[in-house]
Amino acid sequence: MASPSPARSADGTGPTAPSSPLLEAALSCLSTATRTALDNARDLGLPTDYALELVLSTLAEDLSWGPDVTTNATLGTGARGTAAINSRQSGCLAGVPLAAAAFEVLPIIVDAPNPAQPGGSSGESTACQVDIEAADGSTVRPGTTVLTVSGPLHIILTAERTALNILSQLSGVATATDAWVKALRGTSARVRDTRKTQPGLRIAQKYAVRCGGGVNHRMGLGDAALIKDNHVAAVGSIGAAVRAVREKAPHIPIEVECDTLEQVREAVTAGVPLILLDNMSPETARAAVDVARRGGVRTEASGGLSIEDAAEFAATGVDYIAVGALTHSPTVLDLGLDLA
Repeated sequence: MASPSPARSADGTGPTAPSSPLLEAALSCLSTATRTALDNARDLGLPTDYALELVLSTLAEDLSWGPDVTTNATLGTGARGTAAINSRQSGCLAGVPLAAAAFEVLPIIVDAPNPAQPGGSSGESTACQVDIEAADGSTVRPGTTVLTVSGPLHIILTAERTALNILSQLSGVATATDAWVKALRGTSARVRDTRKTQPGLRIAQKYAVRCGGGVNHRMGLGDAALIKDNHVAAVGSIGAAVRAVREKAPHIPIEVECDTLEQVREAVTAGVPLILLDNMSPETARAAVDVARRGGVRTEASGGLSIEDAAEFAATGVDYIAVGALTHSPTVLDLGLDLA
C-alpha cells in the first residue's frame, strides 16, 4: 500500500483543509453515506484528508504501470453491474469508509481529463453507488456483506484490490485487537498498541486499534516521552533522564521503561506517571505493580507477550498491556468482492 502525503492537522488526529485539487475533487465525489462514515471515522481520530489521500495514493500505485488492461480488454467501459464485499471469516471491521471511497473516487483518476472536474470522457456516468452494510467496529461472520457497489464494472473491478487491501489490512488489526480485548475481559487491564506500525499506515492502523476496542500508545516521537535504556545510558540514570525531559518539554507526559525492580523504584521516586515493565515475569511484574501503586504510578506490561499470557499478566494488576503485534504483523481479515 502506498503511503499518503503528510498533509493533516498538527497533532495528526484532526481534519485539515483539502491540500490539493485532486483531494478537493475526491471530496466532491463522495456520497452522503460515505461522507457520514468518514465523519464518524474522523470523530474516532482518522482525519478525512488523510483517509482520502491513502485511498488516492493506493489507487495511483496500482495504476502506475498503466490502466487495468485485463478489465478494459474483457469488459470495456460500457458494462454495468453490482458487486458486494463479503467476509470470508469472522472478525472485526475497520476501514469500511475507505473501501467505499475507493469505488467513488476512482473515476477522477481513470476517466477525468481534469482531476478537479470528475466525469467520464465518454459522457456516460462513471459514478458508483455504494451502500455500506456494516460499520467500522462491528463484527462479521463468514458471508456477512460489508458493502455493495453498483456502477460501471471497469470502475468496480479496477478499484477492487485497493478497497480490499485497505479494508482487509485494517480489519486484521481491529480483529487482533478485539481478540485481546476479549481475552482481558473481566480484568482492569487495557490492551495498547505501540509505534511498531507499517510504514505510512500509523494513523490508519492506530484508528483500527480503536475500532477493535484497544487504546493507543503515543502516536509519534513528539506527543509523549518514552525513556528507554539507551536514553538512561546516555545521561547516567533514570532520574537524570526524567529531569532532562522535563526541562526541555515540561508539558509532555513521560513514561519510563524498566526491566528491574530497582529501576521501578527509581522511576517512582522521579515522579513519572507511567512505567513500562519490560520483559518481566508475572511474579516480578506483580511486585513492580505493588511498588508503583504505592507511589500512585500506573504500569504497562510489554515484551513479547502473547494472547495466551493475557489473563496471567492482567492478574498482576497492570493498567495496560502493550502488544506490538497488533500493528507490525497482523493477519489480514479474509474479505472478497463478488459480482452479483
